[in-house]
Amino acid sequence: MSEAATSSAKTPVDFWFDPLCPWAWMTSRWVLEVEKVRDIEVSWHIMSLAVLNEDKIDQLPEEYREMLATKAWKPVRVVTAAWQKHGADVLGPLYTALGTRIHNNDEGPTIEAIAGALADVGLPADLIDYADQEDFEFDAELRASHKEGIDKVGQEVGTPVIAVPGSDGEQIAFFGPVVTPAPKGEEAARLWDGALAVASVPGFYEIKRTRTKGPDFSNL
Repeated sequence: MSEAATSSAKTPVDFWFDPLCPWAWMTSRWVLEVEKVRDIEVSWHIMSLAVLNEDKIDQLPEEYREMLATKAWKPVRVVTAAWQKHGADVLGPLYTALGTRIHNNDEGPTIEAIAGALADVGLPADLIDYADQEDFEFDAELRASHKEGIDKVGQEVGTPVIAVPGSDGEQIAFFGPVVTPAPKGEEAARLWDGALAVASVPGFYEIKRTRTKGPDFSNL
């Protein structure tokens, strides 16, 4: 590869998401905004809130346990099946279609919303059959993708996980950022630059403040 080609190559960004999570959805829209103002290219990967919490389910509030049991598995199974049967290139468009319906349009993670998202991106309608497949055909692949992301940051985080190349060639990975609404333009770029700056410091682990707003999808 020539020096010119190397210098023009975009920085790869790996993004792990669960389509159910509104905060991951917000962060994903921010990262897509960053693609417009910074030389990055995003690759999408699956993780699962249900898998993340299955070993501590008894410690969770009843309402959250109910959500994981009744809502969390359906969309992530369908997305995983689409990935396995139609390739990784479908993940970004399908996530956008799902998130728009689930979060922006307030349809929730219903069978109707998932089926609609499949239709939106031209994927086969029968992928919806995986939503309620308890003995899930691609469970191993889902768990492997989840593990790949979570191993980079540890068990005490959720979705999303972002990983980028560090100056030494090793990946820098972090959870979040958790932000609402999703920044646009130069504000998105400043947040990206800042997130990379703090994440690249050896031994840096956390910066946090109390959330005073819920997810705001008004600018998406």
